[in-house]
Parts: sequence; structure tokens; C-alpha cells
Amino acid sequence: MTQTIAPRVRTLLLLLLATAGLLLTTAGPASAHAALTGSDPEQGVVVDKAPDQISLTFSEKVALSDNSLRVLDPKGKAVQQGKPFEVDGTTYGVKVHSGLPDGTYTVTYQVVSADSHPVAGAFTFSVGAPSTTTVSVSGDTAGGGIVGWLYGFGRYMSYAGFIVLVGGAAFVLACWRRGAGVRPMQRLVVGGWLTITSATLLLLLLRGSYTGSGKVGDIFDLDLLGNVLQTKAGAALVSRLLLLAAAALFISVLFGAYDKRDEDEKRDLTFGLSIGGTVVAAGLAASWAMAEHASVGLQAGIAMPVDVLHLLAVATWLGGLTALLVALYRSDAPIESAAVRRFSQVAFGSVVAVVVTGVYQSWRQLGSWSAFTDTRYGQLLLVKIGLVALLVGLAFISRRWTAQLADVAVQRGKRTQQKERVSANASGATGKGKGGGSRSDGSKGAAGSKRAAQLARQQAAVDTARQKRSRDADPQRFGLRRSVLAEAGVAVVLLAVTTVLTQTEPGRTEEDAKAAKTAASSSSSSTSDGSDSGALTLDMSFDTGGTDGKGVVTVDLDPARVGGNEMHVYVQRPNGRAFDIPEVKVALTLEAKKIGPLTVTPDHITTGHWAASSVQIPMAGDWKVAVTVRTSDIDQTTVSKNAQIG
Repeated sequence: MTQTIAPRVRTLLLLLLATAGLLLTTAGPASAHAALTGSDPEQGVVVDKAPDQISLTFSEKVALSDNSLRVLDPKGKAVQQGKPFEVDGTTYGVKVHSGLPDGTYTVTYQVVSADSHPVAGAFTFSVGAPSTTTVSVSGDTAGGGIVGWLYGFGRYMSYAGFIVLVGGAAFVLACWRRGAGVRPMQRLVVGGWLTITSATLLLLLLRGSYTGSGKVGDIFDLDLLGNVLQTKAGAALVSRLLLLAAAALFISVLFGAYDKRDEDEKRDLTFGLSIGGTVVAAGLAASWAMAEHASVGLQAGIAMPVDVLHLLAVATWLGGLTALLVALYRSDAPIESAAVRRFSQVAFGSVVAVVVTGVYQSWRQLGSWSAFTDTRYGQLLLVKIGLVALLVGLAFISRRWTAQLADVAVQRGKRTQQKERVSANASGATGKGKGGGSRSDGSKGAAGSKRAAQLARQQAAVDTARQKRSRDADPQRFGLRRSVLAEAGVAVVLLAVTTVLTQTEPGRTEEDAKAAKTAASSSSSSTSDGSDSGALTLDMSFDTGGTDGKGVVTVDLDPARVGGNEMHVYVQRPNGRAFDIPEVKVALTLEAKKIGPLTVTPDHITTGHWAASSVQIPMAGDWKVAVTVRTSDIDQTTVSKNAQIG
């Protein structure tokens, strides 16, 4: 039976690892966790006089470098001067050359948000009148490419190593002290330590390129590494490495001096190791909390300790589950049912902590029920909640098997002791019967002893194999092994989803950014009551139904009156980034007068930006503005809004 199960186990684990890898591969670059909420000049605006500086406002504080803000003229030449600077709070600016000639200018930005994630984007404005531009802004965001993928992989492995290290050690100390002397358990915990240490070093090397150029050649740039060490994220990674040195000492004691003590001494040492291990584990968890989502935004002072507790609970649950899986499948020493029951109790408490802290984190990161479905963060969170619910269901099945589990090892040990007593009695009787006979010579006695030792070793091997077959044949233990394996498989995918989630813009931030842009658009459209400086802005969400088919199209009509008008069309992804699509068309219809549709085919200006001049509005009225967007050869849709023009 064991030989039949082993290939299935390997196949299932490979499938689950492939699923996790697919999630990481398709995760894409890290989303901006600080969103651009405003700019001066505003996106797409046409100004009469060239500005002296360009200002950008973000949803939270960001870190700047010398090339964080760039302004490019229609030919792609940089026209900014000096270094970027902080204007006020979350607004940052850069000076530009005076007397900029007429034309369309492109502003690009690449900064690092307060929660350590890179933020990049671009927008355009025009001086005098729009013009064509040679600037092509790539659709890729900061943190993409092979460096971004490696960084995401490093994050996944660091989480996995932390869970195995902390959860495995907690399993030994709290549930199965005898496991400290079991070689597979030792290899598991040491492997977790090696994984998180290697991943942390990788992240430290990748960090400079990840938040900057994204080039593989910059990974070993010592100047970049020096800059990284001065940032909050770099300090967190260095702190993690120092704590891992302390964790190495903890492991050496756990699997060295602790294993060699008797049970009474173990009880005394367990308390000290538990305190020390908890401090180190909490410190490792804090290295994430101090540099990521929890460290910024709403209630940061509460969010960071809650995040630490959440990570510790997850590690205790999933890491202990991994340790139990190893004990059931790889350990020659049978794990007692009492140890399994103790882990069941520990896991239940961990699940409660995960749920409570998770609810708080969800409220903090989303802020509204609609964000569950309207933001990518919310959608991923729903997937995570579903996986956690599945995992809890499987854990319930495991608890049922645990309740029915017969401690085969103890029962067999009792039977073995009975057999030994019977054998000893029989040997004593035989010895008495032969007491009066002649004794063998010394050489025959030595040969007999060697033969007896060889037979004893063979018998021990046979007994061990028989015990393992008997243990594997126990239906309760077999059922427990299968349910724990299923839990571990779901946990692998859950960890991948969690890793992607930590690289995704929180729903609250995304919705706040949308609200700020809407307010800015409304302000822009209401600055005039029909005078020459008036303008109309319409935002429409679309979904063509295909891959990458969702977004927002914005139509600006200036001055929105009878006669000639300038029209600008902007297409963005749901997260606010510029989005190039194959085709955009606009149709204007005044249904009350049966005029139209008047078709407008704007010219492509730059990434996500189209424009048309001399758009004629023949008379005032309630005009229907319909926009047709095509995102692929076959995926197309038309969205519309009515607006008073003239």
C-alpha cells in the first residue's frame, strides 16, 4: 500500500507546486501601493502658458531618487532641471526649463511607496495645443520583467521558509518533543532556515534593481546595494538576517543539547526554548510588518502588531501541518496519537487567531464591501478566503480522523513486551534443562555470539519493517495521512495567493485614488459655466469580455460648446495605469433633434492617449457620447453617457 501511495504523493505535490508557480508567474509586476491622485498641470490638460515646475500628488509618502520625475518634450528630450523635491506632505515636484515651446509633454515618474513597493507611471499635458510625440511609454510597470519575477519568487520562498522554520520548531516543542531526535524533522526545520536565509539574501541583492531600472546587470551593483541598506526595506531585510543568526543558535540547541536530555530536564529546557523561540519568531514576523502594508495607512500602530500575530498564527498552523505530514510519511519513529491531538488543539487556536486578525486586515485594506468585487486586491482576497475555508474544512476532517486514531505504536509496544517476557521465561527453562551438560569450547562460543548478533540485527530490521507496514495499514492513520496531505497541498496554493496579494495595491488605496481622480475631473468640468475656459469630462468603465479587457475610458471635450472643440480620449486599466488598445472611436448623437451619430476617430498621441481637433458641435443640447473600444481582434464594446454641451 505504501509503494502505491508514494507515486501519488509525489504527483500531487508536483501538481500543487506547479499551480503555485503559475500563480507567481502570472502575478505580473507589483502594483503601485501609493497611487497618483493628482498633478499640476493635470493629465491631458492644455495650458496657455508653460509651467515653471511639475507637481505630482500621491496617496501616501514616497521615496525619491535623482531620476524619479522626468519631463520629456515631443521629441523625447528631457526638459526637467535639478533633482525632484518634496513640495508639501505627499506632493512632489521638479523644475522645468523656462519658456517651453508649444506641444505635448510627457511626465514619467518612478518612486518607491512607503510600504516598500515600486510605483511607476506617466501622463501627458500640452502647452498651447496638442501635438504628436515620439515618446512611447511602456505598459510595463516598475517591478516587472525577470527581476520582478525573481523578487516575487524570493518573497514566496522567504514566507515558505519562515512558516516551515517557525511551525516546525513549534510542533516539536509543543506537540512532539521526541521529534527533536527524528532526522526528517531536523532536516525539515533546518531546510526552512536555509530557505528563508537564502531568500532574504536574494531579496537584498535584487532590491536595488527591482525598485530602479529592473535590469539584471544591476543586481550586483554595490552602489545600489549601499542605497538599499539606507532604506526602510533594506533595514528590515538586514534585521531579518541578524535574527536568523539567533535562530541558528536556537536550532542547534533544539536538535543538540535538548535532544540529549532526559524527560525531566527537557521539561525545564522547553520553557526557555519556547520563550527564546517566540521572541525570535516575533522579530522575524516584524521584519515584514515594519516595511509593508501594515506600516502605513490607517491605524499603523495597531496594524503592525496585528500583522505579527497573523504571521505567527499562520506559521504555527501551516508549518505545524507540514511537520505533521513529515512525521506521518517520512519518520521511522511512530508519532503518538497524543501528539497529533495536541497539534489539533494548537492548530484550532491558530485558526481562530488567523480569522480574527484577517478580518481586521481585510477591513483596513478594503474599507468597503464593494472593494471585494471592484478591486483586484478584493478579488484576490476572496480567493484567499475561499482557500482558507477549504483548508478549515479539511482540518475538520483531520480532527475526525485524529479522534478515531488508535495508537498503534503503544499497543504494539505492549505486545512486544509481553512476547519478550514469554521468551525470557522460556529461555530460563531451557537453560536449567541444559545445566548439567558439557560446556562448549571458547572458539565455538565466540562464533555463536557473532552469529547471534547478526541474527539480532536482521530480526530488528524485520520487526521495524513489520511495524511500519502495520502502522501504514491502520485505517485511521492512513485516513489522517491523506487528509493532512490534502491540507498541505491547499496550503501551498494559499501561500502563493498570499504572496501575490502582498504585491497588489490595497483596495482602499485604489478606491481612494479613483475618488480623487473623479473629484479632480468634476472640478475641472465645473470650473466654468460655459465660458471659453469651460470643459467637459466623462468617465466610463468598460469590459470587452476578453483577456485584459477591463478598463476606464475618459473623454475630455474643451470648451464643450457649439462650434469647434478639442477632444482628448484616455484609456486606463482599473488600477489607473495608461492602457494602449488597438482602436478607439467616438460617436456624438443629439437624439432630441435626430442629429448624428457624428463619428470622431481621434489620433493616437501616446500610451493610452488619443486626441482630435476641430470637433464640431452644431447645436446645444443633451448629447449622447458613445465610445467604442476594441482590446483585441475580436473583443469590442461600446459604452456611453449623456452630457449637456453648449
